[in-house]
Amino acid sequence: MAFTRNLTILLFLLFTTFAFGQERYPLYANDIVAQRAWVDSVYQQMTPKERIGQLFMVDIFSSDPQVKIDKIKKLIKEEHIGGLIFSKGGPMRQAKLNNEFQAMSKTKLLVGMDAEWGLAMRLDSTYAFPWNMTLGAIQDNNIVKKVGKRIGEHSKRLGVHINFAPVVDININPANPIIGNRSFGEDKVNVTEKAIAFMEGMQEAGVLGSAKHFPGHGDTDKDSHKTLPTLNFTKERLQSVEMYPYKPIIENGIASIMVAHLNVPALVPEEGVPTSISPTVVTKMLKEEYLFHGLIFTDALNMKGAANFKEPGDIDLAAFKAGNDILLISENVPSASAKILNALQQGEITEERLAHSVKKILYAKYKVGLHNYTPVTTKNLVNDLNSRYDDIVYSEAIENAITVTKNNNNVIPVTNIDQKKIAYVGLGDDDGSAFKQQLRKYASIENITTKTLEATQEKLADFHYVIIGFHRSNANPWKSYKFTKENIRWIKEIAKTKTVVLDLFVRPYAMLDLQDTQDIEAIIHSYQNSKLAQEKSAQLIFGAIPSKGRLPVSLGDTPIRTGLQSGTLRRMSYGIPEEVGVDSDTLNIKIDSLVNLGIKRAMMPGAQVLVARRGKVIYDKSFGYHTYNKKQPVRPESMYDIASMTKILASLPLLMELESEGSIDLEDKLGTLIPELKGSNKANITLKKALSHYGRFKAWIPFYVSTLDSVTKKPLDDYYSTSYSPNYNIKVAEKMYLRTGYTDTIIKKIADSDLRSRLSYKYSDLPYYLMKKFLEDYYGQNLQELTSSHFYNSIGANYTGYRPLRKFEKEMIVPSENDTYWRNQKVQGYVHDMGAAMQSNMGGHAGLFSNSNDVAKLMQMYLQDGYYGGKRYFSKETMERFNTCNYCDNEVRRGVGFDKPQLSGGGPTCGCVPMTSFGHSGFTGTYTWADPENELVYVFLSNRTFPTMENRALIKSGLRTTIQEVIYQSLID
Repeated sequence: MAFTRNLTILLFLLFTTFAFGQERYPLYANDIVAQRAWVDSVYQQMTPKERIGQLFMVDIFSSDPQVKIDKIKKLIKEEHIGGLIFSKGGPMRQAKLNNEFQAMSKTKLLVGMDAEWGLAMRLDSTYAFPWNMTLGAIQDNNIVKKVGKRIGEHSKRLGVHINFAPVVDININPANPIIGNRSFGEDKVNVTEKAIAFMEGMQEAGVLGSAKHFPGHGDTDKDSHKTLPTLNFTKERLQSVEMYPYKPIIENGIASIMVAHLNVPALVPEEGVPTSISPTVVTKMLKEEYLFHGLIFTDALNMKGAANFKEPGDIDLAAFKAGNDILLISENVPSASAKILNALQQGEITEERLAHSVKKILYAKYKVGLHNYTPVTTKNLVNDLNSRYDDIVYSEAIENAITVTKNNNNVIPVTNIDQKKIAYVGLGDDDGSAFKQQLRKYASIENITTKTLEATQEKLADFHYVIIGFHRSNANPWKSYKFTKENIRWIKEIAKTKTVVLDLFVRPYAMLDLQDTQDIEAIIHSYQNSKLAQEKSAQLIFGAIPSKGRLPVSLGDTPIRTGLQSGTLRRMSYGIPEEVGVDSDTLNIKIDSLVNLGIKRAMMPGAQVLVARRGKVIYDKSFGYHTYNKKQPVRPESMYDIASMTKILASLPLLMELESEGSIDLEDKLGTLIPELKGSNKANITLKKALSHYGRFKAWIPFYVSTLDSVTKKPLDDYYSTSYSPNYNIKVAEKMYLRTGYTDTIIKKIADSDLRSRLSYKYSDLPYYLMKKFLEDYYGQNLQELTSSHFYNSIGANYTGYRPLRKFEKEMIVPSENDTYWRNQKVQGYVHDMGAAMQSNMGGHAGLFSNSNDVAKLMQMYLQDGYYGGKRYFSKETMERFNTCNYCDNEVRRGVGFDKPQLSGGGPTCGCVPMTSFGHSGFTGTYTWADPENELVYVFLSNRTFPTMENRALIKSGLRTTIQEVIYQSLID
């Protein structure tokens, strides 16, 4: 037992010593014994010139001409250089060059890149992650770690072993021309925490990190690429601010540090010597005081901050003597190599000093796998560097970064959108279309595009609420971010008379020029003008996502770490399937394939399909055309006749509202609710039975047939006129007016109709004719007015309603049929259902037009038990009562109004949904379903009835429920 215990203690001590060694010696690999043996073996086989060659990392653009490429090959062959730093170009070109260069290197090359926000910092066709300033606003450092890890994975995939990141400069000076957005901010603690998180993620991916620019480049207004910046601060100030991040990041295992070209008199006793070639800074401070055992890089030796002081070869020799391990971008490698070799031979440099750096470089090469080198695979390279997972990481980062620094009177998130007239004014010189499009998914937004302030103010006269987006180039963090004087004038003048939300898609320092913000109600910092940043910011404004970020810099009267936290109004948000536990490939590839196959097989000319989970729309696509002539493509705003889905999206919510407030009860009898039914065979049927299709109603009555000539089948003149008049005031279709008062005839015919002889389930439209009668009499308004004022306007269902031609252009409305049996015209903008058309295109069972996004909002409101957008429409208890299968024991699958999953045999779903789910389908080829247990909403809209309702291919195929099955197959949690 004693032996076992002692062995355990010994192993523990060995493990902890090794772990500490990895922390203090960040270049050590897990298999340290094998690593050391490899390093010693390779070093022993090298000539002095080969060893010196390892010190150089030279630059190459993958877009360079052949003459430059040949020069690199010559340096590999003759100077035995140890590394390359790739810069501008493309990933495929770089991969091929990388493989070519590595193949001719005796000791494989250590490959570096500046990929601070991803490979896109240097390469086309690669992914750009958020800049450090954006990451600095995030409160959860695990998100920053994810970004670092993903950048590391991209780098590794391209054969890059060291990324010169993270920047740990404390950006105290807003006028800094070279750091700015590259810094995590001006708070030294926040910068340090973010840098460590970023580094940990990147190094977990197997790519070495490099903290830069030691001792600190944040508080200067000069660019060291062009001159030698001066930091004229005391040593105490430098150590407490600029140099603060280095000890913690060293302790946490940073693999390398880059030393900047700076004039820092308090640290460098050698007059006129930049920090990068100062032994005091590099050796005494970084190695001895900070106990750093990783690689030390010079900043690029061709930068003016260094190159202005010595000849190319002398600079390299001085930098090496100062203690640097790798000489980055030497201006003249052969000259520098010769001078270092001569210094070695003359005894100015010892063999021990050379071995110290070269062996560290070899340790690094082993750690990144160069002892077992494999070429970069070019297959799927670009796809791998632009994956869906990158969007997920970016999306999470942006969502957590967006910062609200002012919100007077809680003007965001926007509430009561039905009471506000909202305009958007875009400023800046870059695109803001993604922002505008996303805003319009929530409310009716007017885009004001006039060229003068005076014309803009005139256009804004009737608007209460103005969103101003400031958009400037997102190409790189050095792009101009400032307001023009004219921008400032516009903002101030508009804000004097309007409620203004100012959203800045630039670095926060832009606000320093906008000194007076008294009249601006809300200020949002979205940091970057990327598509995702624009979309997320719009979602925040309307309360679909909360604000979480905090300002990483101070802005005059706005202190650092300002960040007003707002909750949500539980409006729909928009994002990526994996964010809510859904596999994108299954969802996208399979649904796309199924819908396109349906169009190819003429099941319908086109369609809209939407899927949402956990309140987030994750699939929203438009397919095909309005008709088979393929002239008008289906767009997101295209509106479909949703047929019987009207029952649950128009009549039902109004009834649920009344039930929730106690004005009606499901046990109420129809004769009580509708006086015209007193004494009829419908009088004692309860509301619950009628809406559950268990009231013995006939399926339907073809009211229009009795208005046709029995021989010619043409509309009778007694019933119709081609023009409006007091006697013919019910518009059925173009130039077709029905006799005034015929709607009363319809109600009478229903009241007088026979009941089915047997009490059993039978789907029927007739109860909803009666519900229209009840609701309109109860409120003294028609269904169009009721549904809009009670639900659609406040929910933001701006493309939903009856009689859409009164509000929208005809081209926006998908036609439903070429009617050859009654109306004898193309039915477009008028309801397909004949009975609803005879009710002035406004039935309780049909007549509603909508698009997939609006249908999803209404279904989400149901999933949220009657709550949406900050408003409760009815109670949770009401939702439960209506979503109950009251007569399941009698083989009636329906809830109260809602369709429910099949009880046995065929039915309305894929058979893979829980019994708590609900929805409805429509005759024209529409379908929607919601699942509370899996928090799913599914919408399918089509016009399978065009050009004829006799086309039943969609129905026979089961396409809609096959897509539903795919949705469930895509769930991964």
